[in-house]
Amino acid sequence: MSQGLRLIPPPIRLADVPGPRFDHVLRLSDDTGLLEHARTAIVRREHGYCVDDVARGLLVVSREPRPGPELLRAAERYLAFLTHAQDADGSFRNRMSYDRRWQDEPTLGDCWGRALWGLGTAAARSSAAWIRREALFAFRLGAGRRSTWPRAMAFAGLGAAEVLRADPRDRLAAELLGDAATVVGLPGSDPAWVWPERELTYANPALAEVVIAAGDLLGDEALLGDGLRMLSWLCDLQEHHGHLSTVPVGGWRAGEPRHRHDQQPIEAAATADACATAAAVTGDERWDAPLFQSITWFLGDNDTGSVMYDSETCGCYDGLTADGPNLNQGAESTLALVSTLQHARTLASRRTPA
Repeated sequence: MSQGLRLIPPPIRLADVPGPRFDHVLRLSDDTGLLEHARTAIVRREHGYCVDDVARGLLVVSREPRPGPELLRAAERYLAFLTHAQDADGSFRNRMSYDRRWQDEPTLGDCWGRALWGLGTAAARSSAAWIRREALFAFRLGAGRRSTWPRAMAFAGLGAAEVLRADPRDRLAAELLGDAATVVGLPGSDPAWVWPERELTYANPALAEVVIAAGDLLGDEALLGDGLRMLSWLCDLQEHHGHLSTVPVGGWRAGEPRHRHDQQPIEAAATADACATAAAVTGDERWDAPLFQSITWFLGDNDTGSVMYDSETCGCYDGLTADGPNLNQGAESTLALVSTLQHARTLASRRTPA
């Protein structure tokens, strides 16, 4: 399908958006953790597990206000997996084969950052007190380390923000959050490219979100304004003919043509996360519009008019190509869907759609 052609879905109302379902997340889970890949909706055990996805699993379960016993058991397994992945110095391994053998050495890369994000969220939000305690212990073990990679620091900083919201006196979390914002950097003065990097790659909204969170929680109004300006510019750039069109695999570079495929569900979820944070911090309802675009991206309001949600399995397709969705339903994409539908539920609880 050419980029100029697009199937227009019927108008989507907030009332039409399904609630978050964990059916496929649990289908991908076992007594060890959360398996990474699937062929359509059938898990591919040969690809094993990764900390990135298990951390995302712990994060979305911890965001549930009233998780049932099955979800709490899943959170326990995810937490146990993360603590097993963590080295004594606070760094993390990432990949485990299906026979429970680690495939790599501990690092301070994205897996470290995502693990701290999941642990920080569990420490702040889990409905089980013992999970909160254990998650905080593991978070604190890793929070004294620093990564040279901006995205790893952004993920870790978002975990620190969760801890700091729960306990504003937590100095370790405050220091990590401040350092994360520093590593991300500040927007430039060129209105055509305000981003602190000359290239947009992956998880871009998380960089803006951590700057927003740091400005808010550390009482730095200028930093908060910088983060909001970064996110506003990114949302404008990702809006295409009235819908969300995320930065695709391959990224966008300043001064170069922007291709639109392949788009990943995790990018729509990151946009939803950042806009939800901006709305909560500012109380400004204008952030609801890009948040709603992130939600409806999954329901067909995207560049090819493709519904990314499998209503039968409650999974999410792995990517949006020029020819429609990649029909595999892996952990990352399904967790991105669940996370975004959680935001839809929150949005519906405080707004009546026009």
